Amino acid sequence: MITHEEDEIHAFINAVDISNYPEIASSDPTFYDIDGNQSEFLTILKGHGVNTIRLRLWVNPINEHSSFEEVKLFSATLIAKGFKTWLTLHYSDTWADPGKQKTPSKWRDLDFTTLQDSVYSYTSKVVNELNPDYIQVGNEINSGILHPTGDIATSKSNFISLIKSGSQAIRDNTDHTKIILHFAGMEGAEWFFNQVNEIDYDIIGLSYYPIWHGKSLSDLQKTLAALSSIHDKEIVIAETAYPFTLNWNDWTNNIVGLEQHLILPEYPATPQGQQKFLNAIRDAIEEIDGGIGFCYWGAEVISWKGTQSTAASTWENQA
Repeated sequence: MITHEEDEIHAFINAVDISNYPEIASSDPTFYDIDGNQSEFLTILKGHGVNTIRLRLWVNPINEHSSFEEVKLFSATLIAKGFKTWLTLHYSDTWADPGKQKTPSKWRDLDFTTLQDSVYSYTSKVVNELNPDYIQVGNEINSGILHPTGDIATSKSNFISLIKSGSQAIRDNTDHTKIILHFAGMEGAEWFFNQVNEIDYDIIGLSYYPIWHGKSLSDLQKTLAALSSIHDKEIVIAETAYPFTLNWNDWTNNIVGLEQHLILPEYPATPQGQQKFLNAIRDAIEEIDGGIGFCYWGAEVISWKGTQSTAASTWENQA
């Protein structure tokens, strides 16, 4: 029999984003568990409490990575291994984030009604063929989606209509998948989620990286609690990460590489400091009514192109 406490533990989202893993795996990398024993990467994750895998989807990328076909195949593997899946629809052919929301090339010249239909059809296809447990309608959509048409600053009504198209596609095709709206950071979050009140969704998602979003975990917890309470939604930390070292393992500059990027002295760039940071993140979300989990971004992004590559991982010290 599963007790109530066990059921709550099972329901908490312990997620990692490993969107680059299909590409990295082709280089036959070596992974080790916490005790230094070599093992298969997904087995390590499963054995250490990860229950959900987050993957990004690009509409028509320049190669197969993050394509519909790659993500569909990898999703099937993950589901067979007992993971839940969480998909982030970028609605772009490449990275979508607060600084860029570039419309896919094949959608670029569509009129607005046809663009809405494309969002609906594409989202329906993802839901029907990949059957995710969680799905984001857009990725870090602070500035909207599908620019310039869906730029929230210049056409809020277009933005709302496009997000509604994605949300409706999910509702029309499944009663299983929960919908996440994802905002990066704390500044502006209250304003943003007030703008999307009329949209049908289930979960508020926030990105939190100390280098970009501030070094106060107390402010983070207050923001999470306020958003969840005001909007009566479940809430997740959709992306976070922290370094275990400031050293490099290749010749590619790391994004987080200076002590000024850290929360000191509480969380040094050591394996213990990384673990302590993640424990604090977990505590922050667990203590909130409506807090349901968090996702670690880039868990797989080791220096897979070799120790002398200048065009490899900017993240291996946070993997």
